[in-house]
Amino acid sequence: MAHVSLPHDAKAGPTKPEVRAVLLSKLDLGPTNHFAEVGSCTGAVTIKAARRAGRVTAIERKAERIETTRKNLAANDVTGDVDLREAEAPEGLPGDADVLFIGGSRNYEAVLDHAVETEVDRIVMNVSRLEVAGAATEAFRERDLLEEVVQLQVSHGYELAGATSFDADNPVYMLVGGTDAVATDGRQR
Repeated sequence: MAHVSLPHDAKAGPTKPEVRAVLLSKLDLGPTNHFAEVGSCTGAVTIKAARRAGRVTAIERKAERIETTRKNLAANDVTGDVDLREAEAPEGLPGDADVLFIGGSRNYEAVLDHAVETEVDRIVMNVSRLEVAGAATEAFRERDLLEEVVQLQVSHGYELAGATSFDADNPVYMLVGGTDAVATDGRQR
């Protein structure tokens, strides 16, 4: 899997590499997919998606973050079909995306409504705050979108007094589903 280089900073943390690995597995992107992303920030997910999906539309509400995404795409030699849009979600989202990633919690309910209206096949939302994770899980359920919730906790080793100790990253809650969601017990919804 190709490395992602992020030489340009967005003054906000990118989705961590370990979380991106699980995220890409859940998104299951292929060359015929139109992937839409809410909150491109550094472009870490945008870069990975552009290497797998046929088309990518990434929206970001802050102009400086769109520019950071653009610069990081160039630094990673991404040449695929990537449309960067400065917009507030759900405005700016395409009506024909079949895979959606929600990287921030702002306006997520309106984004989920858009996903239902446009029949997005797969939706993944990453959340770092417990209270938002609970509310977002309920929002997914209310729209009959929820397939599963995954909590990721990653720790990185470092040397301490000649031995290895660990520093933990903040946990990430990953909500996974779509308009054709299958419940965790295998039943089609």
